Amino acid sequence: MAILKSSKKELRKAERRRLHNLFWKNKVKKIYKEFFNLIKDKKIAEAKEKLPLLQKIVDKARKEGVLKKNKASRLKSKAFLALNAIEKEKKS
Repeated sequence: MAILKSSKKELRKAERRRLHNLFWKNKVKKIYKEFFNLIKDKKIAEAKEKLPLLQKIVDKARKEGVLKKNKASRLKSKAFLALNAIEKEKKS
């Protein structure tokens, strides 16, 4: 257990940061899962509506420092590719 006053404060700060990061990580996971469930069920219109929200949440998590730059880019890219693939499949 921490003895110094500053150590105790650091523990409090670390816990607050951990919870903040967890909040954003869970939010990203949830929207990502919802989006890909829509893709899997071939609900293109709903997926198109969900895409800007996914982008917004991923960008916000990136800005907050929860996600790294490439991870955020990969998530968004994968979502766009999946949507484009399902649209292309629907057309043919």
